[in-house]
Amino acid sequence: MNPLDFHFINRIHHRSETLANQTALRYHENDRWQDISWAEFQRQIDEVSRALLANHIDVQDKIGIFAHNMPRWTITDIGALQIRAVTVPIYATNTAQQAEFILNDADIKILFVGDQEQFDHAMEIAAQCPQLQKIVAMKESIDLKDHNIAYYWQDFVATGSSAQQTELNQRLADKRLGDLFTLIYTSGTTGEPKGVMLDYANLAHQLNAHDLSLKPIDHNDISLSFLPFSHIFERAWVAYVLHRGAINCYIEDTNQVRSALSEIRPTLMCAVPRFYEKIYTAIHDKVQQAPFFRRAIFNWAMNVGHRYFDLKSQKRPVPFLLQKQYVLANKLVLGKLRNLLGGRIRMMPCGGAKLESSIGLFFQSIGINIKLGYGMTETTATVSCWKDDHFEPNSIGEVMPGAEVKIGENNEILVRGGMVMRGYYKKPEETAQAFTEDGFLKTGDAGEFDAQGNLYITDRIKELMKTSTGKYIAPQYIEGKIGKDKFIEQIAIIADAKKYVSALIVPCFTSLEEYAKQLNIKYQDRMELVKHSEIIKMFEKRIAELQKELPNFEQIKKFTLLPQAFSTAMNEITPTLKLRRKVILQRYKEQIEAMYKKQSK
Repeated sequence: MNPLDFHFINRIHHRSETLANQTALRYHENDRWQDISWAEFQRQIDEVSRALLANHIDVQDKIGIFAHNMPRWTITDIGALQIRAVTVPIYATNTAQQAEFILNDADIKILFVGDQEQFDHAMEIAAQCPQLQKIVAMKESIDLKDHNIAYYWQDFVATGSSAQQTELNQRLADKRLGDLFTLIYTSGTTGEPKGVMLDYANLAHQLNAHDLSLKPIDHNDISLSFLPFSHIFERAWVAYVLHRGAINCYIEDTNQVRSALSEIRPTLMCAVPRFYEKIYTAIHDKVQQAPFFRRAIFNWAMNVGHRYFDLKSQKRPVPFLLQKQYVLANKLVLGKLRNLLGGRIRMMPCGGAKLESSIGLFFQSIGINIKLGYGMTETTATVSCWKDDHFEPNSIGEVMPGAEVKIGENNEILVRGGMVMRGYYKKPEETAQAFTEDGFLKTGDAGEFDAQGNLYITDRIKELMKTSTGKYIAPQYIEGKIGKDKFIEQIAIIADAKKYVSALIVPCFTSLEEYAKQLNIKYQDRMELVKHSEIIKMFEKRIAELQKELPNFEQIKKFTLLPQAFSTAMNEITPTLKLRRKVILQRYKEQIEAMYKKQSK
């Protein structure tokens, strides 16, 4: 096949021609789901392309999208790509100052905004962004406040006309795999964000690799999008969904996920580990409160599901009796659990963090095919992925087709292949530091392979902590183990240069307030709640149980419950929910010091 056949714009054109009257996009508006056909999708893309040309956007000029997920996000993105411009996503939750840095560093000329909040942030910083020419509001409900550089979507689109069609045709004819299609700014847990340069060759590599490694997806599939497009995970996945001709459904408000699952009944959906953790803990919490007989049926069904999945994944025959047991288990328990996710899920890509193995195995046992993947913005997402056979729940899967992975110095996972970035925008020194002499990307993750070719992450190299007693602590591993508890929303391990491990814990207040109600605990506010002796005792007991398998030097000796969550607004976490440890250490210095004033238990 000609490599240009996998150029993303060629894939969109192919689907628009072959699936013209079928649904490409689906979105929720006015209390109902509405469809956009492939032909209409292409028509709106072309409108945006002509308008951008009319506004003098040149080859490889940058446009920004500062919005939650919506059809116009994708339409704007591809409209820009058609004229060989570069799309720069900005997290909808970013502050004005964070957006200002990206606008100026990326030299963005036209910025598209999704809601009033993003528009107001954009206008607050517009005067400090000299190259910014126009701000386009993607919703008519946004108040433009008579700003002279602000336009509504329809007014902006109307600036284009058939006069730009010849230029559009020329840009399409001149497209090449070496063009950048995006700059994605990594939020980074340290330092200022860096713009990752990804080109069409990177994306083409991934489209092809996923074709080779996943079960076929086609126009009968429905994918539900709720993770932000400003992150490579969902954006690359939607590119793959459109490449395959499947329907992509949009959710702007993540609180609508549950209702959308029952209404849309998707066959595909990306999610992060926290999504599965919440479902897992909710199910097990409900089972624990059920009568003995129902608990016994649940446990029996899960055991049957586990044995059935284990044999199927190893391509071994399923005994006749187990087949019959599985039919009954499916009717009584497993099918009902799958219905919580709509009942039609064929595959659920999972990424962004490590998924606890017991949770991954639970979903596989009930018949939900989770595809845990490992990757980075710098690798256009997936480097390795769980396969349908030889399933190893503790691993991050097998290496994807066309990717080359080896273990380097300090056990660092090193990656080379067609999906690896061009480099960091305007940062040649940082780019050089990111690669080894033989061209492998340094991931910053420590890992290892087993004899079957499964890849494992052992820790984040840069985040390895060393106690004052000389013991090395892997904070993410401990956080993953403790953080799966239903009463814990966020956890930050403290250990570097300390005598022992401690933790700052943000409770899941939905669960905690319900627990307090059951015990008739009286409190005025959350601060009083987290300081209540009964609440602290309960957390001590649960943490002790969760960490009993950890060696003593890794166990949390003290913890502090916080009344409010770590937030992006306070710069404590990145938009992808990774902890900014330096900020947290500084902000909670007093609470941390208090945990080390007395002798450990």
